[in-house]
Amino acid sequence: MREDPDTVAAFIAEPVMGAGGVVVPPPTYFEKIMAVCDKYDLLMIADEVITGFGRLGRMFGSEAVGFKPHSISVAKALSSAYLPIAGVMVPPRMYDALVSESRKIGTFGHGFTYSGHPVAAAVALKTLEIMARERIVEKVVALASQFADALRRFGEHPLVGEARGIGLIGGLELVADKGTKRAFDPKLGVAARCVAAAQNEGLIVRHIAGDTVSLCPPLIISPRELGEMFERLGRALDRTLDWAHGERLMTA
Repeated sequence: MREDPDTVAAFIAEPVMGAGGVVVPPPTYFEKIMAVCDKYDLLMIADEVITGFGRLGRMFGSEAVGFKPHSISVAKALSSAYLPIAGVMVPPRMYDALVSESRKIGTFGHGFTYSGHPVAAAVALKTLEIMARERIVEKVVALASQFADALRRFGEHPLVGEARGIGLIGGLELVADKGTKRAFDPKLGVAARCVAAAQNEGLIVRHIAGDTVSLCPPLIISPRELGEMFERLGRALDRTLDWAHGERLMTA
């Protein structure tokens, strides 16, 4: 209301925030956002670059967190990252407006140098074929409870202030004080140290949004491999905790 609804075209968001810290929205978040969009005739655009194509246990993350966007942007998993490709899906109302305005100038004046590249498109089509044939989304659903249980156990670790996730994406937020959730000084690079310790264990993870360690395993991972992943991460966390205690960075 402060901005004036007539000046707002759309609301864009990731169904689950990825690089921002693997932030899972509260159950009613998007339901209430959609109500605002409907009231003021705003478009809801879902950024599914990370959450699309099975990561959350549904083909699109929007389905997993319970809302129907008007438009969806996709990339990455569309080709299993073998070749660069991205796309935007739009509803008829947006398409019709594009066609109508394009007729006025005789062309659809939009594009990039490599738009519609046939090789990337062929890889994307093959990826979708394999995902359907191998029932990849169903495999994610089958592994989700094991993944969630392991995250919950890591939530009890002295170094972890919060463990959160959905489907096969998770984040462990590392803190200096578990009781108060006091963060480490960012200059200490605690999560980066944990990532390095994990790499020494043969596990590649990533630190994002301050001191959050993110987990985003391949969708074809087996239950045994998933268990091994968490075992290696556990050893990395323990080594990081020992270092933090040695440096007297922990409250307790």
